[in-house]
Amino acid sequence: MRATKTGISWRLFLFSCLFLETSSQDFGAQTQFICTSVPKDMDICAATLQNSVPGEDLKTTVMQLRETVLQQKETIMNQKETIRELTSKLSRCESQRKDAGSKNTMGDVSRGPADTLTQLSQTLQSLKQRLENLEQFSRSNNSVQASSLKDLLQSKIDDLEKQVLSRVNSIEEGKPGLRNETEQRGRVESTLTSIHQRITDLEKGQRDNRPLDKFQLTFPLRTNYMYAKVKKSLPEMYALTVCMWLKSNASPGVGTPFSYAVPGQANELVLIEWGNNPMEILINDKVAKLPFLINDGKWHHICVTWTTRDGVWEAFQDGVKRGSGENLAPYHPIKPQGLLILGQEQDTLGGGFDATQAFVGDLANFHIWDRKLSVGEIYNLATCSSKAQVGNVFAWMETSLDIYGGASKWTFEACRQLN
Repeated sequence: MRATKTGISWRLFLFSCLFLETSSQDFGAQTQFICTSVPKDMDICAATLQNSVPGEDLKTTVMQLRETVLQQKETIMNQKETIRELTSKLSRCESQRKDAGSKNTMGDVSRGPADTLTQLSQTLQSLKQRLENLEQFSRSNNSVQASSLKDLLQSKIDDLEKQVLSRVNSIEEGKPGLRNETEQRGRVESTLTSIHQRITDLEKGQRDNRPLDKFQLTFPLRTNYMYAKVKKSLPEMYALTVCMWLKSNASPGVGTPFSYAVPGQANELVLIEWGNNPMEILINDKVAKLPFLINDGKWHHICVTWTTRDGVWEAFQDGVKRGSGENLAPYHPIKPQGLLILGQEQDTLGGGFDATQAFVGDLANFHIWDRKLSVGEIYNLATCSSKAQVGNVFAWMETSLDIYGGASKWTFEACRQLN
């Protein structure tokens, strides 16, 4: 009888273990199984239910955690989608801003109707002047083709003047047509660009009749698109002399006659007169103020010399030494492999032009040496002596420059066309 009771209890024990094992399979392979003996006089289902309560609580907790994780995952996915949408919108806005910036060739900042009209009037006046010069040239050479092209260009300029007059009337009368100002401005600038190109092509006929170094560059407007780029870079230099002829009456400040930028340093070598500040030379972003006074509408010859030893510099205007100093980027050589731009200040390598810093006026005989010129050598340059030398790093030649944005070339001979 005792053996029978023991067998029954053992069978109940095994049954309870099997039941719990079956119920615990939902928890995965890592589940631990706990078996408990069940008295013979106790209901097996009740005992099983009583023993399974901790497992059910654990299962409920796991399910709640799983649901929380799924909700968090869904929230994260929604946030990612929102971020993608915002990024996409930001990219579209940036693209539209850049497109607008590339079309806004009148400057970096938006201009009102009055400013735009002033710019257009100045541009038209510049084109007229160039056409008059071309007309004189064509008459002296009896060029029928040049005269015919001149008449065509004059007709286009007349049409532009009518457009400008129409815009003036629209502004005065407050017509709703101004809502399309951007489109109108785009069409006008497109036409101006076409005329600039045609006049430039016509002017090429004059180059064959002059030496390659007898020319000047003219920057008639303060824009962010007129400039000239020197085709070759500068070498590493431990001393230098920069000389040029300048003519300007721009105010405030004549702008940036030239800027040289290298990777990692946009202000490696810059000559600038910005706002009401005096003219400055920058070397490796270090500044020295120069005693130049040149914005009187007359031609002036200027030179700046510099050496790395103690950063000593000297400034010459019209052949006369006007000032000197030291500690201008001492022991810093001018770095090679950069870009030399005439007429614009570079905020980035080869770009980042700011219309407010653009050069306005005429520039000629721009030369660079990798040594400090003597006082006598600079005087020879300023007086157009036959002993005057040309730059051994950069010499003023038409073939050494690429011209952009409507800046023009004219015949120029130093000391014969002064003032």
